[in-house]
Amino acid sequence: MAIGSKLVSGVLASALAFGGPRASNGSVADEKKTAAVDEIFADLTKAGSPGCALGVYRDGKIVYAKGYGLANLEENSAITPQSVFDIGSTSKQFTAASILLLEKQGKLSLNDDVQKYIPELPDYGQKIKILHLLNHTSGLRDYLTLMELAGINTDSVTTDEDALQMILRQKALNFAPGSEWLYSNTGFFLLSVVVKRVSGKTLREFAAENIFAPLAMTHSQYRDDHTSLIPNRAMAYDAREKGGGYSLNVSYFEQTGDGAVHTSVEDLSKWDENFYSGQIGGKEFLAEIQEQGKLNNGKVLDYAKGLRIADYRGLRTVSHGGSWGGYRAELLRFPEQHFSVACLCNLGSAGSSARAHRVADIYLASLMTPRPDKALTEEREQFIDVVDLKSDSLLAFVGDFWSDELRATYRFRKLKGSLKLSIIGADGTVRSTGISADGLVAGSHDIFRIGSQQYTFHFTRDARGEVNGFTLDAGRTRGLKFVRLLPGKI
Repeated sequence: MAIGSKLVSGVLASALAFGGPRASNGSVADEKKTAAVDEIFADLTKAGSPGCALGVYRDGKIVYAKGYGLANLEENSAITPQSVFDIGSTSKQFTAASILLLEKQGKLSLNDDVQKYIPELPDYGQKIKILHLLNHTSGLRDYLTLMELAGINTDSVTTDEDALQMILRQKALNFAPGSEWLYSNTGFFLLSVVVKRVSGKTLREFAAENIFAPLAMTHSQYRDDHTSLIPNRAMAYDAREKGGGYSLNVSYFEQTGDGAVHTSVEDLSKWDENFYSGQIGGKEFLAEIQEQGKLNNGKVLDYAKGLRIADYRGLRTVSHGGSWGGYRAELLRFPEQHFSVACLCNLGSAGSSARAHRVADIYLASLMTPRPDKALTEEREQFIDVVDLKSDSLLAFVGDFWSDELRATYRFRKLKGSLKLSIIGADGTVRSTGISADGLVAGSHDIFRIGSQQYTFHFTRDARGEVNGFTLDAGRTRGLKFVRLLPGKI
């Protein structure tokens, strides 16, 4: 296949660096395994395609590593095991590790009230512990969802201060701390603020000195400056729906904690091995970072501190995926087998987690339980009961609604028998019109749901029966209040 001289040279360099695409003993069985692994990524090796870097680790060694596809479409440069990717939420374990190292140094306790370090955080009448942030049980609304709801795109430049101010404007929690589990990027962003205020160093600096440098992860860093240059960085892409080809999809957010680590599959092997050696943190650290969280009622969660604890085909796994812009990542560990798979991709549709599990299936097949049969019935999307509304009835919801918490206006207008929603920023410019009218479903006379985006609008009325506002639930964020504006007021 003609895939370009740079791609060929990159693949050859990768093969030479790892003694060729095979396991160390070069047996026929190993060659069959690697051929089966390569088949998992075959769709990414077509000319001009982004792809993935794969690392397979066993007993502290990289037994297979390879790049599939292109790291940079414009340069026609190949992905290699040295390529650097944004790993999105897979970063959370490094943030958790930084907090635990500060605890080990005696500078904080996981049971501390977050307001001890971030006193400007609103007083919700209940203590939010650092531990709540680590386990996603704080009840704090997800700031990334809030930014999306405010019409802020991932390719906008946002800073720690922008994220913090969005969080500080929130007047309520999703739920009482410790009573529920709901994934929230807010908690891990706030942990980065705690690291800075406790250590006097940014999370980027602290992790570099206490994790990346000691483990010789020379190509790993928290990227907190959107103008910084990262050698050997893979760019990220989405497939275009119309006309074919790809579009660039990289983020310019500068806040860290919930994401922002850039690393390679080679570097991740060193971090992965630390979960056996305890070189960083020691045995107590390893036990603590993998300790599953608990709710107030004693229910044990499948989430530890930046790590998911699960069973896969009869084997215990410790893992975390990541998704940001067009990047996708998965670090999947089978601790009892001293075996891991890292899959880092630069294509939004790559499915890094599914591919990592398929690779594990090949290497650990003899130890796994049989794969369950596919469900015989399809899972159907559930909506609230739909009530037909006459076109004239929709006029009651037409207008502008303001949220102090988002500092954004939601504008509803009637369009061809349904409603159209636009999001308008505080400066009066349209930030987003991504919510289409045909996705809006009437669930009652005053409740509308957009099922695919998990948005539910609960409209309220005044004593005269006129719509005067609504409450919005949106996935990881609940209870946002909007009030109706008088005509001409934005």
